[in-house]
Amino acid sequence: MAFLSQLSKNLLRVPEARRYPDITAFGFWCRRANLQSMETSYADASVRLGRGLCLHIAPGNVPINFAFSYAFGLLAGCSNLVRLPSKPFPQVDLVCREIAALLPQYPEIAARTAMVRYPASDEITAHWSRLADARIIWGGDGTVEALKALPSSPRCVDVCFADRYSLCLLNPKAIEQAAEQTVESLAEQFYNDTYLMDQNACSSPQLVVWTAENAMGRERFWNAVFRVAKQQYVLQDAVSVDKYTQLLSDILRRDVVYSVWKRENILYGVELSALPEDVTELRGKSGYFYEYMLQDWAELEQIVTEKYQTVTYFGLDAGEIRRFVIEHRLRGIDRIVPVGKALDIGIVWDGYDLVRTLSRQIEAV
Repeated sequence: MAFLSQLSKNLLRVPEARRYPDITAFGFWCRRANLQSMETSYADASVRLGRGLCLHIAPGNVPINFAFSYAFGLLAGCSNLVRLPSKPFPQVDLVCREIAALLPQYPEIAARTAMVRYPASDEITAHWSRLADARIIWGGDGTVEALKALPSSPRCVDVCFADRYSLCLLNPKAIEQAAEQTVESLAEQFYNDTYLMDQNACSSPQLVVWTAENAMGRERFWNAVFRVAKQQYVLQDAVSVDKYTQLLSDILRRDVVYSVWKRENILYGVELSALPEDVTELRGKSGYFYEYMLQDWAELEQIVTEKYQTVTYFGLDAGEIRRFVIEHRLRGIDRIVPVGKALDIGIVWDGYDLVRTLSRQIEAV
């Protein structure tokens, strides 16, 4: 905790880091006050030890996940070998630089920390898998399946964060009646959940579900999102072409597409006439959203599979949403958080308590 809190201070002081909201979010997450708050969840826990060597396979499309994964291993008491994304990211280099500068002050942690980068190699990964006591694997379904197939020790514990899908539940009546400042704040938070990661994060909503028919609330929301995105988002030329190509492709799906709309190249919307079983295949990026007017909550029951991770919401009661998930024993939806909290990663993620999963209980009777 001392190491992570000092890392937090160092990252938040680096001027260069301020250009990257994901680094700021990680620095804010591992500040001492937040760590102490999380620690209270384990105040009555039994005596535990880390499982041993934890191999982390970081995702290739979300730069800062490697740092969170490393922190989970540390807090659980493990030694950590982290395979960094092979794609170059300035955020990865910056955080690794700060970790390397801090490690000499914490020799015990330095002795059980390694950040490595190597081209895709089953041989190298298999070598470390055979030695690992736990593996945290981030990636698409194919990546997870391939890595799980590599031989590992009999007692190795695998925590797999495979491909997931997330949605946003909005009450348009609440948006229509909200104060202007509230709607502007909501749009800013929605922007943070989506545009900041180009919707690449599994917890970034791809589908916006409206819980009632209310054209004024819906229009007010999207207009506010467009204003925020136009001010803050830098749209790359290649991404603009990809978005437009996807829009044309969706127009051809007459079976489920009711209408399409756009605000310049910044914000695209595809309204669905129904929720198809393969809705998780409908994925946008960089400000490309699918939306649906919910007729009955039973419609969600029909489509939610184990792929569903996060529900963000506004104008609704989180407890009611959770009761719906539990009463209908939905196979998916692990997180229900307000709009703006989609990317707030925690020790409990994808339904796993990572500290308890990566440690073992020492029982004495």
